[in-house]
Amino acid sequence: MSEERHDGGDHRIGIDELLERVRAGYERLGPREASAAAEEGALLVDIRYAELRARDGLIPGALVVERNELEWRLDPQGSHRAAQAVSHDLRVVVICNEGYASSLAAESLHRLGLYRATDLIGGFQAWRAAGLPVEA
Repeated sequence: MSEERHDGGDHRIGIDELLERVRAGYERLGPREASAAAEEGALLVDIRYAELRARDGLIPGALVVERNELEWRLDPQGSHRAAQAVSHDLRVVVICNEGYASSLAAESLHRLGLYRATDLIGGFQAWRAAGLPVEA
């Protein structure tokens, strides 16, 4: 039994190919670049779940938004937006644990018109490994 498709063909891809395609649409940042972007006014957004934040700590100044709330909290036109979500022009750096989920999240923000959204290569673990500030 074959699956019916509405796009006229079988165009299934795996997650690795999806990530490659998504990441080709914007420039990702390394830990030091993300830190410099924050110093220049970019909003760092930590989407890691609570257990990881409790275990590993937080990036000082980062906005914590659970992944399932991200679009609602960062949509500048949304009724549930965070105070920091002031414009579609906002530079956003999404941070997950290792830099995978953040890529998909950044792409979703692009779809909302946040065209300057990006993510951190290697996620929080790369930030910490680079010796950048982390608080308990």
